[in-house]
Amino acid sequence: MIAPAAAKRVKFVGLDVDGVLTDGGIFLGDADGKRVELKRYEIQDGLGVVLMRSAGIKVGIITGRESESVRLRGEELKVDAVAQDSKARKLSALKTMLAQFAIAPEDAAFVGDDLPDLSVLRAVGMSVAVANASKEVKEVANVHLTRAGGYGAVREFAELLLTARGEWAAVVERYVAATEEPV
Repeated sequence: MIAPAAAKRVKFVGLDVDGVLTDGGIFLGDADGKRVELKRYEIQDGLGVVLMRSAGIKVGIITGRESESVRLRGEELKVDAVAQDSKARKLSALKTMLAQFAIAPEDAAFVGDDLPDLSVLRAVGMSVAVANASKEVKEVANVHLTRAGGYGAVREFAELLLTARGEWAAVVERYVAATEEPV
């Protein structure tokens, strides 16, 4: 559960990729001598991103791996910012995004699952752990989701956040009435 006052402060939501937007598995291959990396994204998570953005919340993706699939998914969902290959510099990537949008860290949320996310989770006002997060992430998080990464965790967070803000029903109705966006 998220307190309404805390929810209303959130102006930016950052998302990890592997283990949050995906189940953490990757498919590596070779196509004509070129490295190919594929990931599976949960469609309901995509809709959660679209709904948060339609409520005026900026959404950013911060990942330690570089993948064309992340760029494509970010583009498809029209996220506000994407930082790839940030490895141990996830906190720097977050700070850059927040500065770009003039948002204070205490007005940001981040959804993470594992050790590379700890510095970011410690820096934001709302730290969120997916159900399958590491023990260390769960200890730091002030919001604990029931769904695992890649299986609707981002959608669950979007619904909890927007419900606590009193915006869920209106955002859903606007979405239903509008032309569908890719999810």
